[in-house]
Amino acid sequence: MAGHINLVKLCVGAERVEDLELWQKTRAALNPDGLPRHVTRMWPKREAELLDGGSLYWVFKGVMLARQRILRLDEVIGEDGITRCGIILDPEIIRVEAVPRRPFQGWRYLKPEDSPRDLTRAGAKEDDLPPQLMAALAEIGVR
Repeated sequence: MAGHINLVKLCVGAERVEDLELWQKTRAALNPDGLPRHVTRMWPKREAELLDGGSLYWVFKGVMLARQRILRLDEVIGEDGITRCGIILDPEIIRVEAVPRRPFQGWRYLKPEDSPRDLTRAGAKEDDLPPQLMAALAEIGVR
């Protein structure tokens, strides 16, 4: 899809993709539609491009390791009365090639041509290496 854009977000509090999977499964049950969501303060200005096939790419301890397709954006009003953006995600977490990322706050746009490739299911099972080691291997072109 030529018209889409992606987001990159730090996965705070999770060291591994499995941590995100477990957290989302327990939290998704609390949502009215049962889908995982990530609530953020800012509403993406490029909403139409995100909804045209975009994904949220997750960064774990400085390494981009997984993505989830963005299904929709919902308005979420917090307990404090402030309106936020709920990024509704496909429950399937797709592992991607390990790519190092410097720390940042919030989220960033990611062009499709700059996005890491999806791993095959077999490759995803083999990626039990620590994120820092996967990043080091990616930097020298081994992965």
